[in-house]
Amino acid sequence: MTTAGEEMYALVERLYPLCRSITGDGVRATLDIVGEYVPLQTHEVPTGTQVLDWTVPQEWNIRGAHIADSAGRRVVDFAASSLHVLGYSVPVSATLPLSELRAHLHTLPDHPAWVPYRTSYYKPEWGFCLAQETLDAMPDGEYEVRIDSTLADGHLTYAEHVVPGQVPDEVIVSSHVCHPSLANDNLAGIAVAVFLARALAERTPYYTYRFIFAPGTIGAITWLARNAARVERVKHGLVLACAGDPGRLTYKQSRRGDAEIDRVLRHVLAASERPHHITEFTPYGYDERQFCSPGFDLGVGSLSRTPYSGYPEYHTSADNLDFVSPEAMADTLSVCREAFAVLDRNRHYVNLSPYGEPQLGRRGLYDALGGRSDTKQAQLAMLWVLNLSDGEHALLDVAERSGLPFDTVAAAADALHGAGLIKA
Repeated sequence: MTTAGEEMYALVERLYPLCRSITGDGVRATLDIVGEYVPLQTHEVPTGTQVLDWTVPQEWNIRGAHIADSAGRRVVDFAASSLHVLGYSVPVSATLPLSELRAHLHTLPDHPAWVPYRTSYYKPEWGFCLAQETLDAMPDGEYEVRIDSTLADGHLTYAEHVVPGQVPDEVIVSSHVCHPSLANDNLAGIAVAVFLARALAERTPYYTYRFIFAPGTIGAITWLARNAARVERVKHGLVLACAGDPGRLTYKQSRRGDAEIDRVLRHVLAASERPHHITEFTPYGYDERQFCSPGFDLGVGSLSRTPYSGYPEYHTSADNLDFVSPEAMADTLSVCREAFAVLDRNRHYVNLSPYGEPQLGRRGLYDALGGRSDTKQAQLAMLWVLNLSDGEHALLDVAERSGLPFDTVAAAADALHGAGLIKA
């Protein structure tokens, strides 16, 4: 029987060869595969559509590209890796001397065996990305250059998956789908999001969970523009990126810094005793910066392992299938599930017998705890819940102030609610 980590890794393997960008058939093919795991509602937004301060760009598609030497040998071939072409390259068919071609070649001299990932979305340009050692081995002479691409009016594509909850208030989970063959950034994030959605669907959660699979920046901006009238439903959110590398977990807080999602992730990571790092919000990174722009200021944080630009392999061919692991993705998924379990149960209660302590034994509450190894802790949790159930403190406040596990506090609240001593 395969584990969730192995299944996520298998999904990353399937998605890895596809050439994705901010528009185009690579995004559609990616969403088609994701749609085999969870049902998706796909949206096609036409070129030229105004989305906030941006405009949906022309659609880019590519069929092939290469650089060939005078003997016809292909020294760079898009068929070998989707990273080999500058993203959004305009078509080109030419024969150029190496001296002229160099201006269109991108390498990483400090990592001569790696191929960089580069794009030119909003400036017409063409180019190739290759290993420095490949460039060093290219003699002077004439080279045939071909990029078979199209840049034309079309659509920007994104998709949503919704897990219905008990209430219409929403938690959004966003993963960008615009990068080509980069396993950690962000195929691992996509895979964790997919399996998180499947896990949430095993029960009926309290909140409604909306998963957004969209191109980075322009995709999130497009989603916000098209959902501005209903964005008030979004109570919490999480951006998933770089979810499969061997580094420690990193949570980047929302712009608010004290949003409920921030407190939940801080609590869950600390309680789990996993190595982790909490960072303050900065207006740089992934799509949390769009959701946290001042006009929206949503409570959306970002969960990753090693964050963007924090590892040498970032945006290079070394971010490959060997760089991510089933174990790391499974750990990221576990933290997400733990966090959303807390978020879903973090209610405010009111004590219906606030004058003195109610007699718990008479209601069978102490008796109901007999035989448990944590009986004393559970009893203490009941007293804490009763004392702080004033309509202002949520269960996470109780857990943090008492130092008790959230699960213990939530179980105590369930028992007290069942006995009619507190109400939500």
